[in-house]
Amino acid sequence: MRTFLIDDDNLGNYLTESLLRVEGFSSSIQTFESAENALEVLQQRPAELPEIIFLDLNMPVMNGWQFLDALAPYADVLRDHCHIYVLTSSLALSDLEKAKTYDLVTRLIHKPIDVEELRTIRAQLKDNG
Repeated sequence: MRTFLIDDDNLGNYLTESLLRVEGFSSSIQTFESAENALEVLQQRPAELPEIIFLDLNMPVMNGWQFLDALAPYADVLRDHCHIYVLTSSLALSDLEKAKTYDLVTRLIHKPIDVEELRTIRAQLKDNG
C-alpha cells in the first residue's frame, strides 16, 4: 500500500513515519513537508496514486483545506483509489464539521496518530477492499 504523509512538522513526520514502518502499514511511504509538493506529485504521476493520504490541516502557504480544494478536479479518480485522513491537533468542532463536507475525506484524526488508530484504519480498508 502506498501512503503519502503531508505535514510541515518535521518531528511529527518522523514519528508518524516510524510508526507506519513499525506497524508494517505501508510498502511505500512518501513524506511531504508542503501540500504544494504533494499536489505536484499527484498531478504529475496520476498512475501512482497513494491508497492513503494523511493530511495535516495547519500548514503555511497551502493548508490542508486548500489542498483538498485543489484536488476537486481529480475527485472522481481519487474517490475510487485513495482514502484521505485529515490530521489535526485542533479540538475545534468546526474542523470536524468542515471535514465532513469533503467527499474525499474518510475521517478526521487527532494528532498524534497512534497504533490503535492505524489498526482501525487497516481493518476498515480490509473490510472495504
